[in-house]
Amino acid sequence: MSEPLFQRVALIGIGLIGSSLARVMAREKLAGEIVISTRSEATLKRAEEIGLGDRYYLDAGKAVEGADLVIACVPVGASEAIARQIAPHLKTGAIVTDVGSVKNAVIKAFKPHMPEGVHFVAGHPIAGTEYSGPDAGFASLFESRWCVLTPDEDADEQAVAKLRTFWERCGSNVEIMNSQHHDLVLAVVSHLPHIIAYNIVGTADDLETVTKSEVIKYSASGFRDFTRLAASDPTMWRDVCLNNKEAILEMLSRFSEDLSALQRAIRWGDGDALYSLFTRTRGIRRDLIDAGQESPEPNFGRQNSQGEPAQ
Repeated sequence: MSEPLFQRVALIGIGLIGSSLARVMAREKLAGEIVISTRSEATLKRAEEIGLGDRYYLDAGKAVEGADLVIACVPVGASEAIARQIAPHLKTGAIVTDVGSVKNAVIKAFKPHMPEGVHFVAGHPIAGTEYSGPDAGFASLFESRWCVLTPDEDADEQAVAKLRTFWERCGSNVEIMNSQHHDLVLAVVSHLPHIIAYNIVGTADDLETVTKSEVIKYSASGFRDFTRLAASDPTMWRDVCLNNKEAILEMLSRFSEDLSALQRAIRWGDGDALYSLFTRTRGIRRDLIDAGQESPEPNFGRQNSQGEPAQ
């Protein structure tokens, strides 16, 4: 029987990503021991009830003692508090990483608190659903999805290589990227779409001329898909907005300019401009399918082959 990649892994936070990691690590035998910590006693109890780990702690400091790999699966805004809490308990040679959707702010939160000999390598698995909590995870969440690592220039090469291997064995494709570039890319492909979705669903809820029952009863696929994004964890998305605000504001500005151009085309009946835009954007959907990042089948609350929620 082959040795596990890490003897002891500590998961700080056990929501969708943390519980999915616990499941895939158990399936792939990536850890000799899985230690779980979360500040909610009820959540920790639930994680223990469904057997996600081997040991369970409310105290993150105790959870990381002796761990070879520590993965912070917490909202971006909690990064510095977690870094301070675990720093005195980390063993020399440990690898510390995270799963946050923003990288620059996380690096600034963690790095100053990491002891000498501890390797911090920021990471972001680009995978998820609108669900949260320890019951929401599933082992196949990361399969054929991208995980971006954003190590500093002085990062330990062996630590980066081992973390890459970890994510690959979880099923991910791994990309190494500059943290600032990551934050700009994610502002386009993730942060802006979520902000727009929150805004559109909020607008529909505020309309006085359309009742809430009509919004729900007659929802077409477009609005329905927006509600899936708008159902995401509000704490996580509040922290994303506050910690990646420069890139998000830049993308919002670009979006506003493009929206104004679309508004003019509709007002002046410029069918050629509308057709050109709709044709160009339709191609992006085909590219996503060709890249294996989406299925061409109709999605109306469909489930994947494992009976899990579609991502």
